Parts: sequence; structure tokens; C-alpha cells
Amino acid sequence: MKENSPLHPSRTSLLRREFFAAGGLGMGSLAMAAMASREAIAAPATDPSHRALGLHLPQRAKRVIYLFQSGAPSQLDLLDHKPLLNQRHGTELPASVRGGQRLTGMSGNQSSLPLVGSPWKFSRHGQSGAQLSELMPHLAGVADELCIVRSMHTEAINHGPGVTFVQTGSMFPGRPSMGAWLDYGLGRENDDLPSFVVMVTKNKGGQPLVSRLWGSGFLPSRHQGVRFRSGKDPVLYLNNPEGIDPDSRRSAIGALSRLHQIKLDQTHDPLVQARISQYELAYRMQSSIPDATNLSDEPESTFKLYGDDAKNPGTFAANCVLARRLAERGVRFIQLYHPGWDHHGGIQNGLPRQCRETDQPSAALLADLKQRGMLEDTLVIWGGEFGRTNYCQGKLSPNSFGRDHHPRCFSVWMAGGGIRPGMTYGATDEFGYNIAENPVHIHDLQATILHQLGIDHERLTFKYQGRNFRLTDVHGKVQHALIDPIPTVG
Repeated sequence: MKENSPLHPSRTSLLRREFFAAGGLGMGSLAMAAMASREAIAAPATDPSHRALGLHLPQRAKRVIYLFQSGAPSQLDLLDHKPLLNQRHGTELPASVRGGQRLTGMSGNQSSLPLVGSPWKFSRHGQSGAQLSELMPHLAGVADELCIVRSMHTEAINHGPGVTFVQTGSMFPGRPSMGAWLDYGLGRENDDLPSFVVMVTKNKGGQPLVSRLWGSGFLPSRHQGVRFRSGKDPVLYLNNPEGIDPDSRRSAIGALSRLHQIKLDQTHDPLVQARISQYELAYRMQSSIPDATNLSDEPESTFKLYGDDAKNPGTFAANCVLARRLAERGVRFIQLYHPGWDHHGGIQNGLPRQCRETDQPSAALLADLKQRGMLEDTLVIWGGEFGRTNYCQGKLSPNSFGRDHHPRCFSVWMAGGGIRPGMTYGATDEFGYNIAENPVHIHDLQATILHQLGIDHERLTFKYQGRNFRLTDVHGKVQHALIDPIPTVG
């Protein structure tokens, strides 16, 4: 192996030493020197990690806000009303309906699979007549903005693979996340903010959410998502160490920056280039992040619209307000994770609590974007990794029941970004167990999202280990029925 190869043992050791030496000084402070000599460290024109690939199609959406409900909300209690389940409450799931489908280890050994109807009422809302549960009264007020898809399906039956599949297009770890693909394909709109931001509702239990879900996989690391947290430091390790003023730090790091540049000139190592770019962004974020995350300049009407929780940093409501602020500032992909939907039991108490936390902020986000003229080019998505069963997991009692994982069918809703409003698409059978019409696979949803952003999902690829990879793997069809037709002139 050549000595100047990035994989040579001596070279790998040197990179590690450089990385830890740089990291000890803080990302923000390291970036000052990069800013001081920005032209000297500009990315080579041939570096693909610094070049947006451009649009393939007319762009209907400029940005995405993905309200991911981690744990899998029960579609049968929220978005897919099945009166037959109430009529047959407590009776056995017919074998002909199940069709031999594999079950999880949590209910696969049950001697009985009793059907369970929803205890919550459904009503029709808006001119579209969308059927929604009484647990979502605020969403009912914006029903005509929604495109409800009741025929989603996936191969994943457990949370880890399920969430990974939705976020990366593969059930196996290691692929780039959707936001990373978009940053790679479209680049940034705002050089002072990351184009891919992640927020997780604070103090929520549920399935673990790990950083690889918003990682860059085999794409250059600069495309990974940046997680924002509640508190005085929304981005970890961004600020200078205490006691270090900007002028002295700029002087100290100037030399280190020049050393980085020398090493880049010698090796053309993309890891060095990515590190320099991240330091640059980190320095700029030292001023842009406080401005974006400071909600004190929001009028009282904003908090009234999103609910009282919006004043509490880290709540889903506060994160929705912050998502709108980031969207205004050019952040392209904003991912909100709200855990706690994994109701294997105690659904009568757990599901209403989840809806109280999310219903008003979700509806408020749509209304807020619309009043600002942003909904038409902002695609908002709400949903989890799979659905819930029509039968009870464990023993069915008058006051308690739960639902197991169900990959065969589940519901999501979308709004804005050129998606057809006031529409319910797809249908499940009368038992809510199988898809009856217009199935939509995870890869179909991803292909449609990319299409609205102006990307042909088959052309957004990255060569890795001798193969061209893409978000939709080798599958996926754009669901044109979900897309609002572009009005013709004349």
C-alpha cells in the first residue's frame, strides 16, 4: 500500500491525531481561522461533496418538515375508521384475513387474537369529508389541507428496521438518511445554517432514536443532520471554551488552519476537506443559531396558535415553532421526532396523551405556514414507521387493551409542497388488516417526496463499493395521484 494512501497505517494514525487535536479546541473556534482565510481553503471545483447536483424536474417543494411519530401511531384509532371492528369487538381475527402473516414475538404465541374496535368516535370534516378521530380536533380544523394516505405498507415489523427503512430506504444501518441525500443533491439555501436539522421531543420515553437515523452513511460527512437540543446550547460543542476570546482564538487557530490546508494540498483527502467545511459552518452558526432558536421575538399570537407547550423549549410544540423559523431561513430538511407511540398496552391513556402533545402544534404549523405563504412550497409529512394491529395484544379487558406492530397497512398524512389537498388515498379492507386498493410502499413515498423537490429518484445516486446507490434502492414509483396538478395557463 502506498505511503500517501489515506488507508496506510501511518496515514490513518496521523488523521486520528489531527482530528483529536482539532476537536479539543472546539468546532466554533477552529472555524474562525477558516473564515479568516476562506478563499485559501475553498473547496476544489472537482470535489463532488461541495457541488449540488441540480434539479431534474419542476420543483414544487423547496423544503420538507417531517413530523415523525416514532413508535407507530394506531391508524385504526386516528385516521382509518373501521366500524366492523366495533361490531365484532372481542371476536377472533379470522384466519382468512390474517392469511398466515408472521406476527411479532409479543403476540405470535397468543392462543387468541381478539379484534378490538376503537373507543373513540370518528367524524367527517371539511369540504373533503375526511374522517378523523375525536382525538385530533385541531387537525380536523385543517382537514382540507390534508392528503391522507391509508394504504402505506412496509416489510419491517420491528422498530429499529422500521424507522431505519423510512429514514434511509433500507432496513439495514449504514445508508444515508433522506435529509443527507437532499443536501447532497440540492445543496444549501443558507450558508449560515445547516440544510438538515433534527429535533427530538425532550423527556419522552419509547424506542431509542440513534444518530445514524440522520447520518450521512457513505456520503461525505458534511451532509449529515445537525441535532438541535433545548437549552442554552442548541448545538453541542459549538461555542468557544470559557475564558477564550475570539481574537486570541483566531490567532491561535490561524496556524492550525494553514497546516490543515497544507495537508489537504498534499493528500487531497476528502476527510480534511469535510472537516474544514464543518469548521466554517460551525463558526457561522455561532451567530445564526442563537438568532434562529430564540423564540422571544415571537408574538403572543404564535404561542396561542401552537399551544401553551410552545413556550417550553424542547416540547413538540416548541419544536414546531422552531421548524417554521428554520424553514423561513432556508433550512431544507427539518426532521422532528416525537417518541412514545408504541402502545402495546394502556392505549386508552397513552394515545390521548400523545395526541394532546401533537395535535394542536401539527395543525398550527400548517396554518402558520399557509398564512405566511409558505405552505405551497413546504412539504409537511406526519406518520410513523408502520401501523398497529386490529387485534389486542395480550388480554382484552373492558378498560385496557393494546395493539401490536402491523406492517401490512398504516396511514400517514401530507400537506403542502404541491401535494393534492383534501384527499384520502388508498383503502384497507373492512377489518383494517390488509390493503384493498392503491398500495403505497415506503419507497413510493420517498420517490414522491423527491419528485416534489425536483429530483428524479432514479438519478440521485452515489457510487459506493462499485455500485450506484440511491434512497429508493431499486424500487419506488412516484405516486402521481397524490400530486396536485399544475394549473394550465389559458
